[in-house]
Amino acid sequence: MSEKKLSSCRKHHLKSLILAIAKGLLEEEERKRKEERKRYMAESCPPLPLPRSMHELQELCREIHHKIDVIDEERYNLEIKVNKTNKEIDDLKIKVQDLTGRFKKPVLRKVRMSADAMLKALLGSKHTVNLELRAHLKQVKKDAKEEDKELWDIGDWRKNIEDKSGMDGRKKMFEAEA
Repeated sequence: MSEKKLSSCRKHHLKSLILAIAKGLLEEEERKRKEERKRYMAESCPPLPLPRSMHELQELCREIHHKIDVIDEERYNLEIKVNKTNKEIDDLKIKVQDLTGRFKKPVLRKVRMSADAMLKALLGSKHTVNLELRAHLKQVKKDAKEEDKELWDIGDWRKNIEDKSGMDGRKKMFEAEA
C-alpha cells in the first residue's frame, strides 16, 4: 500500500488545530496554577490581625519568628535532601557509564612545544618575556684562578690534623707559643 502525502494546505490546517488545542491546554494549566497559588497563600499567610496593644504586638512577633524558624528548618532539610540526591544521581551516572564500557580514553599525542610557544598559547599576545635561559647567564673563564691555586698549595686538611696529633703536634704547638 502506498502512503498518501498530505497537501500543504491540509498540513497547515492540522498544525493550526494542534496549536489551538495546545494554547487552550496551556491557558487552563496557567489558570489552575494561579488558583493553587491563591489557595496556598490563603492557607499559609492568613491576613494579619492588627494588634491594639503592645502585648498583642509582641505575641504576634513571637509567632512570626517561630514560623520563620520552622520554615528555615524545612528549607535546610530540603536542601540537604536535594544535595544528597544529586550526589547519588552523579554516582549512578558514573556507574552506568562504567558498566556500559563505551567510554574510551582518547590516545594523547606528544606535542613538542617550547616554553615560549606554550606561554604564547596560554597568555596570547600578552606574552613578551623571552625564556631563553642561556641568554641571561654570566660568562665565566675556565682558567683556574690564582686564589684557587693558593688554596690547593695549603694542602689537605688531613695532613694538618696528622701533624698536630700525638705528642709531636702538641710539642710544636707549645714551642710555637713560647
